[in-house]
Amino acid sequence: MLFNSHVFLFVFLPAALLVYFGLGHRGRTREALFSLLAASLVFYGWWSAGYVLLLVASLSFDYLLGARIASLSSVDKRRARWLLIAGLTIDLGLLAYFKYSGFLVENLQALLGTRWDYAPPRLPLAISFYTFQQVAYLVDCYRTGHREPSVLRYGLFVTFFPHEIAGPLVNHREMLPQFASPDVARLRSERLTVGLTCFFRGLFKKVAVADVVAQFANPVFAAAAQGVPVGLVDGWVGAIAFSLQLYFDFSGYSDMAIGLAWMFNIRLPLNFDTPYRSASIVEFWRRWHISLSRFLRDYLYVALGGNRKGRVRRYVNLMLTMLLGGLWHGAGWNFIVWGGLHGALLVLTHVWTSLRERWGLAPLGQEGRWTRPLAIAATYGAVVVAWVFFRAETLEGALGVLRGMAGLADGAQPGLAFRAVWNDDLSGFFRAATKTAVLLAALPVVFLSGGLHRWMGPHNPALVEDSPRAFPASRWGWQPTPGQVLACAAMAAVAILRLSEVSEFIYYNF
Repeated sequence: MLFNSHVFLFVFLPAALLVYFGLGHRGRTREALFSLLAASLVFYGWWSAGYVLLLVASLSFDYLLGARIASLSSVDKRRARWLLIAGLTIDLGLLAYFKYSGFLVENLQALLGTRWDYAPPRLPLAISFYTFQQVAYLVDCYRTGHREPSVLRYGLFVTFFPHEIAGPLVNHREMLPQFASPDVARLRSERLTVGLTCFFRGLFKKVAVADVVAQFANPVFAAAAQGVPVGLVDGWVGAIAFSLQLYFDFSGYSDMAIGLAWMFNIRLPLNFDTPYRSASIVEFWRRWHISLSRFLRDYLYVALGGNRKGRVRRYVNLMLTMLLGGLWHGAGWNFIVWGGLHGALLVLTHVWTSLRERWGLAPLGQEGRWTRPLAIAATYGAVVVAWVFFRAETLEGALGVLRGMAGLADGAQPGLAFRAVWNDDLSGFFRAATKTAVLLAALPVVFLSGGLHRWMGPHNPALVEDSPRAFPASRWGWQPTPGQVLACAAMAAVAILRLSEVSEFIYYNF
């Protein structure tokens, strides 16, 4: 079940809200939370009912193990450590089996020159997200000796449906206290309104922008995967279009997740803060997929030693963290190369920053009036080039697109990026013109628009890492400006209309 599906918008979400707040209105908070847990399991089971048992078994195992680790952490640290290692081995082993066994077998076959009859298992929905969340919980049980006493609240922390599909990657310290609030199931009209606004903002990003610009990127990467030479213009249009598709798709889902959670009085962490306006790769990773960056920093980079063991070890730790972060995104060499590129860029940025400090120069990107815009352009260009490996299905396909971007492809046929949206009739002209306008408008939007927390002002429904407190609510409720109302209405109308088959016909032909 996807957030932009009819069954979710018109059946699942209204039913979940009615039951949740209906029980909360009667003071039955525990039953309301149980209904939310049941709804989350239904949402998960809609994709694959069989894997609901795996999810329930995983969270039950980690809940019991976390309680045991917490109880032993202050009296028998050695035994607690072995239990932690066992838990991490089982959790990460399951993730490796479902997500990476096919990749491992494929590479072993290539290395040994053999052929095995092995069919990799179907990947369970969100297994990477809920595995990492539970890994963090077990580690913190060992570090602090504290555990969650309620299995209901722990189950909601793992399964809460707004962040199941694409995150954000939540931490138990942020979520569990919110589920423990006695007013968590009390209806608040302001939060419902703000949540709907954020949801429609994300829905608009997904269906009206990301799905449109994807049609410029897909034919370019498909052609490169088949060995078709890609031209200079097509290569850059395809790569930039994918950078916009990924941004609007991923940030759109994050906005929808934050909005959905806020409807249920739960605040999720901010996941994007205008990342393409970054003046360095270091800044980019503070703004892009913030929840994943935080997890990699706190539970991998720090565990490897961080920057406590010298400058060289720090750079090695950065490379290892980004390589594993790339592999987390997908089982393929292209993801490893993507992570390695970002690791190398991070190391180079830190080296250059250190040299500038030694020479007494201004911080990177702050030397003069035009320095930051140039740094932003250079950073965005590096990110776009790296995205090619992220999008391509094979290394050969990625190299084919890069050759085109460098103008080195021989015999390229121009127009790959535009053929998918063009027909030789009047309706085709309007369709191509409309989609090209969306593509051209999307690029300045990502540089000029503010993040969700800035766009919503004091009614921000997202947790911000450097200011995790809830923003104070207005005494009279949310009072949006006329411009915000118009923007929300327009986004909601376009997003919903784009979902219907009738509007699809109108959209593509008129």
